[in-house]
Amino acid sequence: MTLTIRDVEKIAHLARLALTEAQKSQYAEQLTAVLDYAARLDELDLADVPPTAHAVAQQNVMRDDEIEPSLPLAALLHNAPRQQDNQFLIQTVLDDQ
Repeated sequence: MTLTIRDVEKIAHLARLALTEAQKSQYAEQLTAVLDYAARLDELDLADVPPTAHAVAQQNVMRDDEIEPSLPLAALLHNAPRQQDNQFLIQTVLDDQ
Protein backbone atom coordinates (compact mmCIF):
# COMPACT_ATOMS: atom_id res chain seq x y z
CA MET A 1 0.00 0.00 0.00
CA THR A 2 1.45 3.34 -1.01
CA LEU A 3 0.43 6.46 0.87
CA THR A 4 0.01 9.67 -1.07
CA ILE A 5 0.99 13.13 0.11
CA ARG A 6 -2.74 13.77 0.54
CA ASP A 7 -2.97 10.77 2.92
CA VAL A 8 -0.03 12.12 4.94
CA GLU A 9 -1.66 15.56 5.08
CA LYS A 10 -4.86 14.01 6.45
CA ILE A 11 -2.94 12.03 9.08
CA ALA A 12 -0.95 15.14 10.01
CA HIS A 13 -4.19 17.11 10.35
CA LEU A 14 -5.67 14.47 12.66
CA ALA A 15 -2.49 14.49 14.74
CA ARG A 16 -2.45 18.30 14.73
CA LEU A 17 1.01 18.38 13.11
CA ALA A 18 2.32 21.10 10.83
CA LEU A 19 4.62 19.47 8.27
CA THR A 20 6.87 20.92 5.59
CA GLU A 21 6.75 19.55 2.05
CA ALA A 22 10.00 17.65 2.70
CA GLN A 23 8.56 16.09 5.86
CA LYS A 24 5.40 15.07 4.01
CA SER A 25 7.47 13.21 1.42
CA GLN A 26 9.62 11.62 4.11
CA TYR A 27 6.62 10.50 6.15
CA ALA A 28 4.88 9.16 3.05
CA GLU A 29 7.85 6.85 2.44
CA GLN A 30 8.21 5.84 6.10
CA LEU A 31 4.51 5.20 6.70
CA THR A 32 4.27 3.23 3.46
CA ALA A 33 7.16 1.03 4.66
CA VAL A 34 5.39 0.44 8.00
CA LEU A 35 2.12 -0.49 6.29
CA ASP A 36 3.95 -2.81 3.86
CA TYR A 37 5.59 -4.57 6.80
CA ALA A 38 2.23 -4.96 8.54
CA ALA A 39 0.83 -6.45 5.32
CA ARG A 40 3.68 -8.99 5.33
CA LEU A 41 2.70 -10.01 8.87
CA ASP A 42 -0.88 -10.60 7.68
CA GLU A 43 0.46 -13.27 5.28
CA LEU A 44 1.71 -15.48 8.13
CA ASP A 45 -0.16 -18.73 8.77
CA LEU A 46 -1.09 -18.56 12.44
CA ALA A 47 -3.79 -21.24 12.44
CA ASP A 48 -1.85 -23.51 14.82
CA VAL A 49 -0.60 -20.74 17.11
CA PRO A 50 -2.68 -20.39 20.28
CA PRO A 51 -3.63 -16.88 21.38
CA THR A 52 -1.25 -15.56 24.01
CA ALA A 53 -1.05 -12.48 26.18
CA HIS A 54 2.75 -12.69 26.50
CA ALA A 55 5.48 -14.09 24.29
CA VAL A 56 6.95 -15.90 27.29
CA ALA A 57 4.82 -17.77 29.83
CA GLN A 58 4.81 -15.86 33.08
CA GLN A 59 3.27 -16.28 36.47
CA ASN A 60 3.32 -14.20 39.61
CA VAL A 61 5.67 -15.32 42.30
CA MET A 62 3.89 -14.76 45.58
CA ARG A 63 5.10 -15.52 49.06
CA ASP A 64 2.84 -16.97 51.71
CA ASP A 65 1.19 -14.43 53.98
CA GLU A 66 2.59 -14.64 57.46
CA ILE A 67 1.21 -12.71 60.39
CA GLU A 68 3.95 -10.68 61.98
CA PRO A 69 3.85 -8.02 64.68
CA SER A 70 3.70 -4.46 63.38
CA LEU A 71 5.76 -1.53 64.53
CA PRO A 72 4.85 0.13 67.81
CA LEU A 73 2.57 3.14 67.42
CA ALA A 74 5.19 5.51 68.84
CA ALA A 75 7.70 4.42 66.18
CA LEU A 76 5.12 4.87 63.41
CA LEU A 77 4.23 8.40 64.46
CA HIS A 78 7.80 9.42 65.37
CA ASN A 79 8.48 11.32 62.10
CA ALA A 80 4.95 12.59 61.54
CA PRO A 81 5.03 16.38 61.20
CA ARG A 82 1.60 16.61 62.86
CA GLN A 83 -0.48 14.03 64.69
CA GLN A 84 -3.72 13.91 66.59
CA ASP A 85 -5.46 11.04 68.42
CA ASN A 86 -2.66 8.61 67.42
CA GLN A 87 -3.19 9.37 63.71
CA PHE A 88 -1.36 11.36 61.06
CA LEU A 89 -2.85 14.84 60.76
CA ILE A 90 -2.79 16.01 57.15
CA GLN A 91 -3.97 19.07 55.29
CA THR A 92 -7.56 18.94 54.05
CA VAL A 93 -7.73 18.10 50.36
CA LEU A 94 -11.43 18.50 49.67
CA ASP A 95 -13.64 21.03 51.39
CA ASP A 96 -17.39 20.63 51.97
CA GLN A 97 -18.29 24.07 50.69
